[in-house]
Amino acid sequence: MSGIGHNQGPSIAPGAGWRRYAWGKARADLLPKLPIEVLRGRIRRAKELGLDYKSYASIRATSGRDVIAFLFSSNALRIEPQAISMPASRAAKLGAIRYSGRLALVHAPLDPARVLAMNPELEGAARAPSLVQSWSETRDVVQAFTSAHGFAGDGVVLVGETPLEREWLAAGKLAGFVTAERYFQESVQ
Repeated sequence: MSGIGHNQGPSIAPGAGWRRYAWGKARADLLPKLPIEVLRGRIRRAKELGLDYKSYASIRATSGRDVIAFLFSSNALRIEPQAISMPASRAAKLGAIRYSGRLALVHAPLDPARVLAMNPELEGAARAPSLVQSWSETRDVVQAFTSAHGFAGDGVVLVGETPLEREWLAAGKLAGFVTAERYFQESVQ
């Protein structure tokens, strides 16, 4: 009964307790129970990537696959026209990434070739989509750049800072977004 006067309280129909138990058990059975070695391997992989486990597990659950590359914005790397080399702490963090690509989209007026030459931790750099580009143009830029380096978008994690950069996630069909603040925090959990 759900008509006028019904307060949406619990059902008093016979069997309500059994249905609640059956529903809870069915839901629990759907949740994955990972073997301890798989869990340890994923924690190790998160450390290799420089991600905290919570972020890594969330990205992996959402995309359904492992992280194969990172796409950093020049803002996230703290690269500016006056300081083309990223700060030493950020360069060290990128240098410590294992078994994953490291790409960058740089905002104008930065020159991608110069950024790449000054930051050997990066494997590729290209011009970032601008504010005046349409969503489809942004999609084309992000997808062409990641695929040119042999990375499927659904395995690439975007590390950025601004709402504009966050839009690259959907446009490029990327695996996930992590703020630069979270990624470059001093201690990874």
